[in-house]
Amino acid sequence: MMRLVYLAYRIYCFFFRPLALGVRVMMIQNDQVLLVRHTYIEGWYLPGGGVKRGETLDQAARREAHEETGATLNNLSLVGAYTNFGGWKSDHNILFLSTDFTITGEHDSEIAEISFFSLDALPTNLWPGHRRRLEEYRDGKRLNQFGEW
Repeated sequence: MMRLVYLAYRIYCFFFRPLALGVRVMMIQNDQVLLVRHTYIEGWYLPGGGVKRGETLDQAARREAHEETGATLNNLSLVGAYTNFGGWKSDHNILFLSTDFTITGEHDSEIAEISFFSLDALPTNLWPGHRRRLEEYRDGKRLNQFGEW
C-alpha cells in the first residue's frame, strides 16, 4: 500500500511540485554511517526529507534525523548543495554532516530499518547519490561543494 501512495505522490509532484528542496544528513561516528531503509521504496538512504514551510535548513535536518532515527544531533555542518533531475522533478538536496549525536533508534512508521555501516563496507543497494557523497567523505575529498547528486 505504501508503495502505491509513494507512486501517487511522485505523480502529484510532477504536476504540482516540480521543484523540491530537501535535506540529507551524513551521521558518522567511528568510521560508520547510520543509514535508513524506507517501507515504501527499496534500498538504503541517508536520513532526510523535505523542508517544511517556515523551517530553516538546519531545523529540517535535525527534525528529519530525529523522525527517521530518533537521533539528537549535537553538531551539524554544511557539506554542500546537490541537484538531481531524475524522478520527474528538479530535486535539490542540502547535505549536512553530524559526527556528534545520540540515538534512541525509535523512528516513525515510514522507516523499516536503521543500521550502521562501515564506510569501507557500504551496502550494495545504497542509492547512487548517497554512495557518491559517502565515498567522497571516506576518501577525504573536498567538502562544501555543489553539483549533481
